[in-house]
Amino acid sequence: MFAESGVAQNVLDAIEQPFADWLRPRLQSGEYFGFVAEETGTVVAGVGLRLLDWPAHPLHPHSGQRGYMLNVFVEPAHRGKGLAKTLILRAEEEFRARGIEFATLHASSMGRPVYEGLDWVATAEMGKWLA
Repeated sequence: MFAESGVAQNVLDAIEQPFADWLRPRLQSGEYFGFVAEETGTVVAGVGLRLLDWPAHPLHPHSGQRGYMLNVFVEPAHRGKGLAKTLILRAEEEFRARGIEFATLHASSMGRPVYEGLDWVATAEMGKWLA
């Protein structure tokens, strides 16, 4: 996913272990969850999900949480089959089941049309590196 977005291999190598260290306890606690698509026992697509503690907001006035979708990826040989759409819709369903009113994500240029086709809209989020 990151490699296809232009992230250099040395950067990917550098984040591999810190990401694994971050992920392991969150998978165990259920803080990070998601869905995968398999073909003949091999994972070919996936989506990660988190619930973010967030104060009530005009976008979600009845909930103190937001959903966050991340790590959406479909293996190149399996693209064009609707797997991303299926996983995103399943993620939305899971968020609703957990009482989430609003969800966010960061879209790659490749993913943006898929999200837009499912009525996701751009927001005014900005970022700044602090280190």
